[in-house]
Amino acid sequence: MPIEHNYLRTRVRVANIVSNYELLRQNGGQVVAVVKADAYGHGLIATATALAAAGCESFAIGSAAEGAALRDAGCSAAIISLLGPVLPEDDELVIEKGLIPFIHDFEQLSRLAERCRAMGRTARVALKFDTGMARLGFTEAQAEKLAEVIGATPWLEVAMVSSHLATADDPAAFDFVAEQGARFARICQTLRRGGLTFRASLCNSAGILAHAGSIGFDARRAGIALYGVNPFAGSDHEGLGRGLLPAMETVTRLVSVHDLPRGASISYGRAFVAERDMRVAIVAAGYADAYSRGLSNQGFMCLAGRRVPILGRVCMQLTAVDVTGLADVRPGDVIHLLGGDGPGTVAPDDLASWWGTIAYEVFCLLGLNPREYV
Repeated sequence: MPIEHNYLRTRVRVANIVSNYELLRQNGGQVVAVVKADAYGHGLIATATALAAAGCESFAIGSAAEGAALRDAGCSAAIISLLGPVLPEDDELVIEKGLIPFIHDFEQLSRLAERCRAMGRTARVALKFDTGMARLGFTEAQAEKLAEVIGATPWLEVAMVSSHLATADDPAAFDFVAEQGARFARICQTLRRGGLTFRASLCNSAGILAHAGSIGFDARRAGIALYGVNPFAGSDHEGLGRGLLPAMETVTRLVSVHDLPRGASISYGRAFVAERDMRVAIVAAGYADAYSRGLSNQGFMCLAGRRVPILGRVCMQLTAVDVTGLADVRPGDVIHLLGGDGPGTVAPDDLASWWGTIAYEVFCLLGLNPREYV
């Protein structure tokens, strides 16, 4: 549930999302914009509306309900549900809203077909295959039978066949990418020999940037790179993501600024004790605002273009930072938890590393705070 009553504001630059989409589109193929999980915390409707205006014709969401919300907001493009119909009640929603659900097993396929028959409606589907993730999907050995079943099911039309890369962002594991690509190509050949026509989709963001030339197929799903994160940051392949622009920043306010004398502790558990006389600021942000307690005594915020270290434990709604040496710091000043200007900017990957997570989680959680579009 969105967080309503706090001082945090997550600012989203949709123009940067559009710029990233256009950059990814240069690699060829149809780019499907992944806007699941409320567009990774950037806002489903605002993000999809901006991308549709830029020419995006296909969107991927998570649940059927999320797809229905996007359709009800006026989106006329193709909407693909990556989770597909999880519950029986999702079947009717998929059919009524004209969504393209991922289907990963025969039971799910049969249930949807029966619902189509009962409603006298057809549904377009995307067949999900497991080529190495071992989460969801038909296997290569099931492809021939699947083509036969689909051929005998007039209520269903295959719009897409898809799989997901497990190591596309890991240069040390590119061999596995090639292995998945070869397996997926064989699956597509089997299905086409069985009479099916469809778009094929394997590449994710890292796949688009590094592998589109070898395993591009027809449609490529742009996720994390759409929001400005380079999947190859810090690696020898970092240049592949050059030009991606960050789209999210999160700010809050200082509540108090005061001295902390040498030997004094701050926050719960006395987890930080000052080794020198210090000046500290108390920030209106904590784990109730989706700012992780795991950042206690590690990581930084950005204040007036400089990084300021986090001191002691992150509390429910307050966190302390070291502002020693910074002039004119006052209660009410704006401080960045994510983003910021100058050399002190906090990049998504920086915050994620201090947090002990990945940028995806940073976006999804900080995106729960009140949003502003700038």
